[in-house]
Amino acid sequence: MLFSELGLGPDVLRAIEDKGYTQPTPIQEQAIPCVLQRRDVLGCAQTGTGKTASFTLPMIDILASGRARARMPRSLILEPTRELAAQVSESFETYGKHHKLSMALLIGGETFTEQVKKLDRGVDVLIATPGRLIDLFERGNIMLNDIKVFVIDEADRMLDMGFIPDIERIVSKLPKNRQTLFFSATMPPEIRRLADAFLTDPMEISVAPPASPAETVTQAMVLVHEMDKRKALRHLLQTEDVKNAFIFCNRKRDIAVLQKSLERHGFNVGALHGDMVQSKRTETLERFKQGEITLLVCSDVAARGIDVQGLSHVFNFDVPLTPDDYVHRIGRTGRAGKQGRAFMLATPDDTKLVGAITRLIKREIPMIAIDGLETAEFGEEDSSSRGRGRGRGGRAAKSEGRPPRGGREERAPREERAPREERAAREERPVREERPVREERSSRDDRPVREERQPRESLAAAEARRNNDPRRDRDRDRRRRRDDDDDDVPVIGFGDHMPAFMLRSARPRPSAETSTEQSQEG
Repeated sequence: MLFSELGLGPDVLRAIEDKGYTQPTPIQEQAIPCVLQRRDVLGCAQTGTGKTASFTLPMIDILASGRARARMPRSLILEPTRELAAQVSESFETYGKHHKLSMALLIGGETFTEQVKKLDRGVDVLIATPGRLIDLFERGNIMLNDIKVFVIDEADRMLDMGFIPDIERIVSKLPKNRQTLFFSATMPPEIRRLADAFLTDPMEISVAPPASPAETVTQAMVLVHEMDKRKALRHLLQTEDVKNAFIFCNRKRDIAVLQKSLERHGFNVGALHGDMVQSKRTETLERFKQGEITLLVCSDVAARGIDVQGLSHVFNFDVPLTPDDYVHRIGRTGRAGKQGRAFMLATPDDTKLVGAITRLIKREIPMIAIDGLETAEFGEEDSSSRGRGRGRGGRAAKSEGRPPRGGREERAPREERAPREERAAREERPVREERPVREERSSRDDRPVREERQPRESLAAAEARRNNDPRRDRDRDRRRRRDDDDDDVPVIGFGDHMPAFMLRSARPRPSAETSTEQSQEG
């Protein structure tokens, strides 16, 4: 089937031809007609199969008619990471170049000013990460009651990053009469329940088993000890025909260490992880796409949706902690029908993680050996991880082969210990003589030094002595009177204790005239 048979408009078809594409992928072939029919879609397909174009192409045709109003976008696309959002915006620019659709990209790490200006002019397509969208909504810079098409891309990644509560809040602000498109590379039960809540009579499209790697990717695994991982990676980089490659690490601090190690050995390498500022992340990724950087040591921020044309290799320096992440990592290569190679460096401590991956993809990963390096075996103790103080079993391995603190098992029981003189003789050391009791008087108070300490008074006896002391009641009365004198609470009125003289009726005082008459009569 050709793109021209899917019902797309001539302007979109012309942009597709300019890009050099003629035949759609299976997910595009099934999803595009359903989106054009304005139906809700639940799409699940392998990473690298063209899910982005399956909703961007029909959305351009749907939004071609109509006009956006200020602060009221007509469509909304949610992405889990800034890199994915930027990549989707590039797709709209590529396929919508023959249209006059306005677009805004709302991601963190950039100032609000330019984003607010675009919203004030009105946008047809709004591409955002959940956090920045909620920030602008709370500021009153955007209204979501005019959304016609709503897209949730990489839904399983949204779940992993904890964005589901934010998405539920955003959906509650959207109009009920809308078209919802839901795309994910995997479909765990949580994502299925979320889709049932958001979609109305959706068209379910699944073109490949969930969480299955593409057949165009050749997989291999190297099992070495922890201390040999960097040497094994350098050997693979030197022996493989590496045009460009992603090197994935589980922790951000390991990214910087591995980057410096590869630079010391003469490799052209860069780094990418979530703690970098957005401008640096964008610059590094662009330099990698342009070929200025050959190797990119990165975290899982680069494992979802990032499309680098012709990526030849993927190296898992660390076994991913989640088996789904393995599928997404190796999916960066072997895209668009091209061949790719993926290698994973595992240690004996990674037995459970590797087992979870093989159960997910339902196949064993072929093992290869490297000349000059000892091949480890699953289940054995990795001696190179001893003493590191971290990792699986590191602390237990550190304590093995060492006697317990103090060597208590080798001590003899107390009653079996030899006298002090015999121990000293056995150890060939003289016994220290006991010091005589001092008889001189103390220079401080001229009292004789006590030869032995008096037995300490028990707590019960001391308490009884204090209770029988007559001074105890006297001191208690003194403290009570002092507390009463220090009472600063003002007295208001007499309360119930009214003095008797105030209860008597007062006689009226005679006036001056009355007193004069009484004196004259007298």
